Formats: sequence, structure tokens, C-alpha cells
Amino acid sequence: MGSFWARQGAALYLLAWLMLGLLLAGLIAGATGAGVSASLLFALPLTLVYASACGFSAYYLCRAYPLAHKPLGAVLGVFFFSAVSAALLWCAAGAAWAALWGWLAPDWGGVAVSRPFVAVMFGVGVLLYGMTGAAHYLALEFERARRAETRELELRLLAQDAELRMLRTQIDPHFLFNSLNSISALTAIDPAGARDMTLRLAEFFRHTLGLEAHRKVPLDEEVALVERFLAIEQVRFGPRLAFARQVGADAGRCLVPPMILQPLVENAVKHGIGQLLEGGTVRVAAERAGSQVRIRVENDADDEQGTPRAGNGIGLVNVRQRVAAAYGREGSVHWTRTDRTFRVDLVLPAETAMGD
Repeated sequence: MGSFWARQGAALYLLAWLMLGLLLAGLIAGATGAGVSASLLFALPLTLVYASACGFSAYYLCRAYPLAHKPLGAVLGVFFFSAVSAALLWCAAGAAWAALWGWLAPDWGGVAVSRPFVAVMFGVGVLLYGMTGAAHYLALEFERARRAETRELELRLLAQDAELRMLRTQIDPHFLFNSLNSISALTAIDPAGARDMTLRLAEFFRHTLGLEAHRKVPLDEEVALVERFLAIEQVRFGPRLAFARQVGADAGRCLVPPMILQPLVENAVKHGIGQLLEGGTVRVAAERAGSQVRIRVENDADDEQGTPRAGNGIGLVNVRQRVAAAYGREGSVHWTRTDRTFRVDLVLPAETAMGD
């Protein structure tokens, strides 16, 4: 029956009504001159019964007349009629309860149910019913907002999974084709090398298929995936392709979105090293600075390579969008062109599996 009948919510609801019952007993004792015990015996059971009646009635009315889908006049009319009816029944129950105790224990010094007392009891009953309805509307709105937040989170996770699957399909097809061609060429001159490259290629794709977009991975694992990729490319490029890693221990433990560096390194090879006759170096560096981890992917480039072109711009934009979706304003991606180098800097919140 929703959050209202959750144990914690029900306990708080009954506790609030119990306090109202104690307050009502004090008012009865002061207004009618009845004894404390008589006031408590009259007020507490009657209040708890009214709490249950109001709880069920107001809850189902709130579900049947949602504020967002029903005219406000109709909602007020229905609740006014229900509050008046419930208050009249409560007054009748109070009179019957007082009469029962007067018959069972004539000398108990019970509560005198006079007309002024019934009028006050009626007004209090209408007010309490209205407050109960308002509390139910607030609880239902909170539950609706929580469900909407949960759906939004689920949709975001699905979008991230779809984005990661798209990223897998965007891994440069030329990388796969060139790798297969290199394997084919090696089979005649270096069968052992061809077998080794085949295993490396299979291991790389097996690892990428096991990644989940919503489950971040340590930066060390992400850099290890980059090294697998470059190890395959080095079979094709030979000594023209070098890799330098400088990742601090604190930075290596930080969690990052999976395959966040893959497009950057792929661009570095395809649009940087691949355009240089003498080859060059791909450098990955990372350090932790307080609550942030700073990651840099840098590659040698020719003099004509400037801002991202159409080919490598897609990967850079993809990385920027993924960082924005995962971290909002807390993360950033910037790329710059320096003398014969192209550099991409990522600044991400420093998260670890241990939460430090």
C-alpha cells in the first residue's frame, strides 16, 4: 500500500496521533474537569481509532483524486464531505464510548459529553482529517518524485550502456582490418608472432565486451587496456610507435568511466603517429591533486595538425559528452595544440572503490 504503510511511516503516523491523543486528553481534563485517568481512557482509544479511519479513508481518496489530474474544486469538495462525515462519526463514537463507560463504571468520573464539547470535537475532527489528507498528498508526491528519479537514473544507465556499445562499434574498423592484415602477413614469415598478435587482439575485444558503462574501473585498468591496444598497433607500426606511461599510485586507484581513454589513444595513433614518417610517442600521464585526478593523453604530431578534424573530433566530442554525463560540472575535457604535439587534458573527481 505504498510508503504510507511502510513500517517506519506507520510508526511515525501512529506516534503523531498518540501525541494528539495526549493533547486532547489534557484539553478534556482542563475544559470539563474530568480526572486525568478518565480523560486518557476517553481520548486515547478514540484518537487511535480515528487515526486508523482517517488513515485508510484519506489515503484512498488521495489515490483516487490526484491533485495533478483532478480539478481543485472537486478535490476540496470530496475531502470536505469526507471530513464532515468522519467527524460526525467520531463524535457519535465519542458519545457512545462515554455512555459505555458511564454504564460499566458509574462512579468513574467520566467525561461529560455536552453540546459545546461535541462542537469542539467535531471541529477538531474535521481539522485532523484535513491534515491527514494533506500529509498523504505530501507522501504520495514524495513517492512519485522518488519513482521519477529512479526512472531517470535507470534511463541514464541505459543511455550510458548504449553509448558504450556504440563506442565499441566505433572502434576504428581500420584498426581491426589492419590487425588482420598484419596477422595474415605474419603467418608466412613469423607464425609465432601471428599467433601472439591474434591472442592479443582476442584478449582486447574480450575485455572490452566485459565492460559495463555504469561500473567505473580503476585508472590502472583503463591504462592497461590502452597498453593492450597499443601492443597490437605496435605489430603494424613497429619501432615507429612508442608508449610512455607516468601514472601516480594514488591516481591509478581512482575510478574512471570505462574506455574513456580509448578514443583519445586511437586518435593519437591514427591522426598523430600515423601521419609521421619517423613515428612518435603516445604519452599517458595522471596524478591526483586533492579531490581531483588529472589525466593527460599526449602524442607527437606533424606541424600541420591543429585543432581536431572531422575524423578525430568525433572521439573527442564523445569523451567530452561522457564526462559531462558522468560528472556534470565537476569534470572537464580540454585539448590543445603545442609545438609538434597534441594534448588532451581530463580533470575528473577523485573517486576510489574505498571512497577516500
